[in-house]
Amino acid sequence: MTSDLLELRIGPVAHGGHCVARLDADPDGRGGRVVFVRHTLPGERVLARLTDAGESATFWRADAVEILDASPDRVPSAWPEAGPDGVGGGELAHVALPAQRAWKATVLAEQLSRLAKVERDVVVEAAPGDDERGGLGWRTRIELVADANGRAGMRAHRSHDVHPLDRMPLASPAIEELGLFARRWRPGQVIDVVAPAGGDTPVVLVDGQPFDLRKGRVDPRPNARSTVREQVHAGGRDYTHRVAAEGFWQVHREAPGLLTGAVLDAVGDVDGATVLDLYSGAGLFTLPLADAVGPTGEVVAVEGDARAVRDARRGVHDRTNVELHHADVARALAGSDDPDSDVVHADVVVLDPPRAGAGRAVTASIAALRPELVVYVACDPAALARDVAYLAAGGYALADVRAFDLFPMTHHVEAVAVLTRS
Repeated sequence: MTSDLLELRIGPVAHGGHCVARLDADPDGRGGRVVFVRHTLPGERVLARLTDAGESATFWRADAVEILDASPDRVPSAWPEAGPDGVGGGELAHVALPAQRAWKATVLAEQLSRLAKVERDVVVEAAPGDDERGGLGWRTRIELVADANGRAGMRAHRSHDVHPLDRMPLASPAIEELGLFARRWRPGQVIDVVAPAGGDTPVVLVDGQPFDLRKGRVDPRPNARSTVREQVHAGGRDYTHRVAAEGFWQVHREAPGLLTGAVLDAVGDVDGATVLDLYSGAGLFTLPLADAVGPTGEVVAVEGDARAVRDARRGVHDRTNVELHHADVARALAGSDDPDSDVVHADVVVLDPPRAGAGRAVTASIAALRPELVVYVACDPAALARDVAYLAAGGYALADVRAFDLFPMTHHVEAVAVLTRS
């Protein structure tokens, strides 16, 4: 095997937060072994340390540890602790914000082209306030782990090793003010922190249990606070969601309102329609969609996580035009042994699946319902593109896609795709 330190000329960006280089390529950049390199930019010449290599491996992985020729889009890292040999979660901190968004637009467009055979120019939209904050201070939720000395930190990229931290610059000011990094914890403890963007009092959980920061111990009371109120403004209305601190909620302070607004724009006039809300979670889209369809319409929400369903049920308890089902989405669409959760009709389908996407079976079932419109909220470009291809096979064409930079300093991007029946 070659030396662990390589000099590489960096090629294009790739899905996953790295760029592509080729070891021993010809003068035109063809051939040679593929090396996925983190902490670099296209066009740079770098010294890279191999992190995952083997003579029989299809590709190698490496971290750029010295920049020999820098890209004009390179800036001093906003979070050096997330650089080479550091923690995960800030792999684009060395990239100027406009270039981060161009990077994500390139990846999304490339995935749509390669997997869905759709050519589409994409613009990644910044969230309000992010440019003014330099892309920092946006996370309303973080997870920390205590190292062997009891210091709060995060795990290294692709590793279980914990790196202690003095700060987490992506965290919201409300989280920073809690002083979590100045405390000592029991080694191995997992510290989850939620600080709602609307100003509700933050909640700290240690190993899943409410933690009293003032007393420095787990709160043993059965009624100890473990939920938060999330405020969302969308479609000209204000919504309040009470969600479990351990449950799923969008982490960027602006994400709930931005995505809800994008979904409402995408569905358009649905007064009196039946809207199917799949992977409905705690009801982020369910309530605004219920208002959009009006008293003569209906929203059928399906969610597989029991805790999320309980959270959603609190919000829709007074909505007579909402059916909320705790059911596996694939089984509910295909026809399960619980007839009450079967889905038989929809004018519009909205889906917000997990990172793995909806998949072949779910998309086939959606197409079989023959809705006029499908609105797909995605957090992974590859999964979205694959599912767009599946829906195309079922008679649906990609009409529009919007992308949002809701994870600055990382390679992640959120997208809202609109598909129409052809």
